[in-house]
Amino acid sequence: MPSQSTLAPATELARKNGVRFPNESGEYRAARDALLAEEIELRRHIERVAEQRRALPPGGELPRRYTFDGPDGPADFESLFGDKTTLAIYSWMYGPARAQPCPMCTSLLSAWDGEALDIGQHIALVVVARSPIERLLAFKEQRGWRNLRLYSDTRGDYTRDYVSAEDADMPAFNVFSRRDGKIRHFWSGEMGSVTADPGQDPRGAPDLMPLWTVLDCTPEGRGSDWYPKLSYSETST
Repeated sequence: MPSQSTLAPATELARKNGVRFPNESGEYRAARDALLAEEIELRRHIERVAEQRRALPPGGELPRRYTFDGPDGPADFESLFGDKTTLAIYSWMYGPARAQPCPMCTSLLSAWDGEALDIGQHIALVVVARSPIERLLAFKEQRGWRNLRLYSDTRGDYTRDYVSAEDADMPAFNVFSRRDGKIRHFWSGEMGSVTADPGQDPRGAPDLMPLWTVLDCTPEGRGSDWYPKLSYSETST
């Protein structure tokens, strides 16, 4: 990426944009161009953060051998990589004490199911939950997911090490690398309640949920009192 000093100012690029829409006012165009400059700066900041993330030094090696239950039986951690050098694991809030899985996690995973084949060209992506694998696969079929790879952390060792030391039913997104014969932790989403800004739900940046990305482009925004549901029938919760 070019250095910040070599990039044209965002306001200059915004002025060059030249987009106009029917019947827009001068007031609207001035405000939109100012917003466009901020959007350009946001794009650049996202790239700077991604570059900084890629430059992280090697993370810690796995502290133990993890075994999961998969559709075809037990699977060790290394096998989850397949032929890839990077493995991303989403921890799905669907513990054995839950009657149903977390609607927010499920909304995210429903979107990722459509992207899983594309993601799989570059890295390995799996979803792990604490419920038995039979329960996870039954919900996968019910939901119509086709491409997500589901595994059960039956013993909970992985969850306690990389999600919650108390084995709490909470989401997490962890990335691991396999290079030079060693498996290391690369990165994890660490933004939560203690890093949240006033008036906002805890969220990462960039947000992993396509749902919020779309709603953030609308007049209503994502709102403060609405969250996804598992179903929108009259009897659903």
